[in-house]
Amino acid sequence: MNNLEYYKVFYHVAKTGSLTLAAGELMISQPAVSQSIKQLETALGTKLFVRASRGIRLTGEGELLYRYVAKGYEQIALGEQRVRQMLNLELGEIHIGASDMTLRFYLLPYLEVFHERYPGIKVIVSNAPTPETLMNLKENKIDLGVVSTPFENKENLRAVQVREIEDVFVAGRKFIQYKNHMLDLQELEKMPIIYLDGATSTRNYMDSFLSQNGVHIQPEFQLATSDMIVQFAMRNLGVGCVVRDFAGDYLEDGRLFELRFNRIIPKRHFSVITNPKNPLSAAARNLLKLMEENL
Repeated sequence: MNNLEYYKVFYHVAKTGSLTLAAGELMISQPAVSQSIKQLETALGTKLFVRASRGIRLTGEGELLYRYVAKGYEQIALGEQRVRQMLNLELGEIHIGASDMTLRFYLLPYLEVFHERYPGIKVIVSNAPTPETLMNLKENKIDLGVVSTPFENKENLRAVQVREIEDVFVAGRKFIQYKNHMLDLQELEKMPIIYLDGATSTRNYMDSFLSQNGVHIQPEFQLATSDMIVQFAMRNLGVGCVVRDFAGDYLEDGRLFELRFNRIIPKRHFSVITNPKNPLSAAARNLLKLMEENL
């Protein structure tokens, strides 16, 4: 038995004031308890207990030692309890990286179900575009991320495609002459284009696709969110480039229409990414399992 076990026995004997009760709490024999106390007293060179009318009581040295041992042992016991609670998903936290798009059109329903099942788990979402989410995962700032493809996977991250998405160009009534016509991509160079601003996977993907087809555009407007692109298009300020989900309701009720081209814009995906180098907590593993069950 190591010194830590001796102190564990000492704590229970001091707390109960009885070798017999301590043996019961520890589920070991009373002789084993007595032997541990003797070993600890020998190691410290002092008596820790003396016999009393009812059981045993601490000596002065024993009382001093107990004040310190009790704090440490109870903190260890509390730590063990908290670990068990984390494993049982009674407490803990998950850090997730997601953009507005992936959060809104994929992740949110899963977070709702997860929170209903495990209300003690705190969910922290870092709202960021794909490049920043990849960096956060690499630096172990998040447990997992939901990003849109394509992305550069230099770190050999584990990526699971979970949902298909489609990029479209949408417009309002001012551009009705383009409706139901098969257009050449080059036509975009003549139109006032409304684009996402900054380094997002959506902006990078569309720039790359158009460049590969010899099309180079100078956006009329560059906005921070796809929702604003849809609103600008609704007000006939230009032709907006968005993932279809953002414009879905407006396309269905006819307030916007989708431009058609003689070259199909390849579809992309949402992917759930994790870093194999970073072990996942029990909570993160269960959220990941929930999402993968619905593939």
